[in-house]
Amino acid sequence: MATLEQNLQEMLQGAVEDLGCELWGIECQRAGRFMTVRLFIDKEGGVTVDDCADVSRQVSAILDVEDPIADKYNLEVSSPGLDRPLFTLSQFERYIGQDIAVHLRIPVMERRKWQGKLERIENDMVILIVDGQEQVLVFGNIQKANVVAKF
Repeated sequence: MATLEQNLQEMLQGAVEDLGCELWGIECQRAGRFMTVRLFIDKEGGVTVDDCADVSRQVSAILDVEDPIADKYNLEVSSPGLDRPLFTLSQFERYIGQDIAVHLRIPVMERRKWQGKLERIENDMVILIVDGQEQVLVFGNIQKANVVAKF
């Protein structure tokens, strides 16, 4: 069964692409009976405030017609930022050689939080170098991952 995020991704991807942007990912966070639906968009040369506004208007219209969310919700549209979240294996592949932070659903070696250099992707495995050691994590066990911003 598909998650709400997956359903929204499928529903909204084409409309976002038609506006010249890539739908980087979607996060849905619930607080009581209220939900925040956060869309991350990206494009060559960077995302502008106008891009966010255009996508927000288009997506709002689609969500009003399709009505896929039963509860009240707030829609937020933004760029992924420097510490961008990673949602797909292909996104992980773009950041090989960079530091990432990973939060797991199920602990590995009694740890749910890992941070290290993204070494490579093999099938559905994400391989990090953590403290000089290779750590293999199953992609399906990753709850959340972000690029670690360097300043």
